[in-house]
Amino acid sequence: MTDLAPAPTAAHPKRDELVAFARRSLRHAQAGTAPQADSVVQVSASNYVDADRWQLEMDRVFKRVPLVAGFSCEFAEPGAYRAFDLADVPVLLMRDSNHVLRAFVNACSHRGAQLVQGSGTTRRLSCPYHAWVYNTEGALVGIRDHRDFGDVDFDCNGLTELGCDERAGIVWVSLAGLNGETDIDIDTWLCGYGDYLDALQIADASFVNRQSVGGPNWKLAYDGYLDFYHLPILHKNTFGPDYGNKAIYDSWGPHQRVSSPDDRTLAFQDVPEDEWTLKKLTSGIWTIFPHISIARFDAGVPLFMISQLLPGAEPGTSTTTQHFLAAEDPTDHLEDIEKQMAFLLHVVRDEDYFTGIRIGQALATGAKKHVMFGRNEAGGQRFHGWVDRVVGAETNADLSALLAAAEPESQQ
Repeated sequence: MTDLAPAPTAAHPKRDELVAFARRSLRHAQAGTAPQADSVVQVSASNYVDADRWQLEMDRVFKRVPLVAGFSCEFAEPGAYRAFDLADVPVLLMRDSNHVLRAFVNACSHRGAQLVQGSGTTRRLSCPYHAWVYNTEGALVGIRDHRDFGDVDFDCNGLTELGCDERAGIVWVSLAGLNGETDIDIDTWLCGYGDYLDALQIADASFVNRQSVGGPNWKLAYDGYLDFYHLPILHKNTFGPDYGNKAIYDSWGPHQRVSSPDDRTLAFQDVPEDEWTLKKLTSGIWTIFPHISIARFDAGVPLFMISQLLPGAEPGTSTTTQHFLAAEDPTDHLEDIEKQMAFLLHVVRDEDYFTGIRIGQALATGAKKHVMFGRNEAGGQRFHGWVDRVVGAETNADLSALLAAAEPESQQ
């Protein structure tokens, strides 16, 4: 090799495992089969509609586990910030002067006014109510008319900081500290899944846009992201005819990847294994418990749709924000991306959530005591099992022990 020759590209640390998954999918595609769970599982219908159960899920799931709150590419430079609500908490994410991404409650220490709305870049945050000033580390650095106001301990009156972590280009925020709990360690939470998320290369993507859609109970909405069984039926007038209804599930603790042994998988048999690209090896749906689904589409460039699902103000409602990130330069494909966004909004709003809202209405009557997840719906079985486990863990220490004991599970 000469000095001018390009250095070989290092294989991703999880390539061998991803190749093994692809071999398994190819084997099932060739045979027209898919793995199955051991049995049909029943889930109480009241879990979707009961107000006490919903409150318990808010308290023990959304208010204490790390939640996906954004993406590293949105905060490329010091001072970059975005303000938003996360499980009813006004949150401010901001890259500080040392390039550390921090999360705060978006509330001034004076009288609780929210400091900013939307996104932007700044060196200082000035409260719009009385002009108290904070730096990008969240420290209080200025009080207007300080002599007139009186004595204030600057060191004790900075912004309230929240747990914040970055992995694989994804940002997690924990609200546990607001309830006096210790944040769950992010690596414990991911159960080894972070290395696989890294293979998606979201860290190299660029943010394009986002849009939101109202939906049914959060679990009814999430059920659909794990379910390929419905694709050719519910989506028969959109993309359903292009997809099969079989699925293969791999899980790392509560997090799951869903892949399909369909006709597209057969393309692997015509290509040598050493030419199987990371993009092909990471096809399918990648979910992050309790509220994220990552899918990739083509819009002139590879386009991630990262769906962030959060409960609404009552058991029968939710809001999903669809975040769109381009894996390549999107500049010449913005019109294609806009069309793809409109199409996906239509599919989710008018097909998935239209159906989910009406399922919720039916279950609320009490006519059905349970719903069923078949042997071909192992993802839904695992998801509801983990909701029960997380809700049943009394403390974050209990939950951390549960996660530490979780072993990866792969259907064969």
